[in-house]
Amino acid sequence: MAQLKEEEFKEQLHRQGFSRVYVWQDAAGAFYPEHIHEELTSHIILDGEMTMSMLGVTKTYHVGERCDVPAGAVHAARMGPEGCPT
Repeated sequence: MAQLKEEEFKEQLHRQGFSRVYVWQDAAGAFYPEHIHEELTSHIILDGEMTMSMLGVTKTYHVGERCDVPAGAVHAARMGPEGCPT
């Protein structure tokens, strides 16, 4: 897949109403146990992969895929073997 353009994704999210947009880098195998966010969050995979468990479903997201987490949804995430900037 061609190199993803971080600034284009940021602009897209701003247009969709996200007021805070930033890139987060996690190390290989980083794990976030079940937690919630007070507002909708969106994760676009720029490199690597992230496995998210939410609402009884576990799915692995790869480069170019997007995962939206509704406000108040209990979820957990694990980064892939190469880490993951989202």
